[in-house]
Amino acid sequence: MNRQIKNTYRPDMVSYPGETVLETIEAFGMSQAELAERMGRPKKTVNEIVNGKAAITPETAIQLERVLGVPARFWMNREQQYREALARSTERTHLEECTDWLERMPVAEMVKRGWIRKMGDKVAQIEELLNFFGVASPKQWNDVWLNPHVAFRKSLAYSSTPQALAAWLRKGELDAQQLYCRPFDAQRFQAALTEIRKLTVASPALFVDRATELCAASGVALVLVPQLKQTKVSGATRWITSEKALLQLSLRYKEDGQFWFSFFHEAGHILLHGKKDIFIEEENADDPERSAQKEREANQFAANLLIDPTAYQNFVSTRQTFSKVDIRQFAADQQIAPGIVVGRLQHDKVLPFSHCNDLKVKFVWANLL
Repeated sequence: MNRQIKNTYRPDMVSYPGETVLETIEAFGMSQAELAERMGRPKKTVNEIVNGKAAITPETAIQLERVLGVPARFWMNREQQYREALARSTERTHLEECTDWLERMPVAEMVKRGWIRKMGDKVAQIEELLNFFGVASPKQWNDVWLNPHVAFRKSLAYSSTPQALAAWLRKGELDAQQLYCRPFDAQRFQAALTEIRKLTVASPALFVDRATELCAASGVALVLVPQLKQTKVSGATRWITSEKALLQLSLRYKEDGQFWFSFFHEAGHILLHGKKDIFIEEENADDPERSAQKEREANQFAANLLIDPTAYQNFVSTRQTFSKVDIRQFAADQQIAPGIVVGRLQHDKVLPFSHCNDLKVKFVWANLL
């Protein structure tokens, strides 16, 4: 018997291994009955393998190797490829029914930002999205991403679509996974915030890397992810592991005061609140008062850390009006950016929103992200 048959098989999407078995024995001039006899298997079993009704087991693969001279690993790989092809075919049929889920996703914007690839058909695009989100199916996406474990500040004047918000949160999660962080240490993070506060007078080109380093050394992954069009959210915090927190900012606000208040607000959530589910503002129906309280706590934490409360009270109580000179001097005394002081005065309604806005610094992020 000539066993020097060349294996040039290239499996297609649905071809079953039995076809290759049949092709091989026909090349040898061997019948199914002879193959069964040489393998020591019932004729029915061999016929079921040939017709794709029975799988090639490791035992069968070894028997085929001895009888046909084709390595057992080839038959096992062939069987694995076939089963995978069957599973993918079944999966594709299922995903073809999920195009409505696809249509709700901000695909075009995600492609534009380089978060996902533009695929040639709808099913492939769904698969690309599932890979991005780290879920097996749209059903699992609903289970995981419609209930994200995150506390975030969201403007009451806008609303975010769940799909766009989930995409933004996931991008932050993926970016954070790439950042090495030391195990979380609350005291070290508190000290890091004191150092980061000094960076409020610097430009993004200088403070982004340094703030990221200081946070990482404290167990906090700081990531900046520009918002999508339908995500009206300024920041988010959550715990990736018990020793690694994620502080994510959207850069929605372009002015220094708004950016830094958002940063320290989120830092407040990390230091003041638990490592488990906290809340989603406006959507926490279980205990809205508890959510409001946590927001107030984070707001107060940010306000007090940015500006010493006693110094601020003295500054406000000794003036009827606030000149730019006064604001710059007070900011210098506090070692913070003047725009932060302007924002605080405007928020407290002791300075009109139309005044001193030229002291605010507008950030440009395009070259940093």
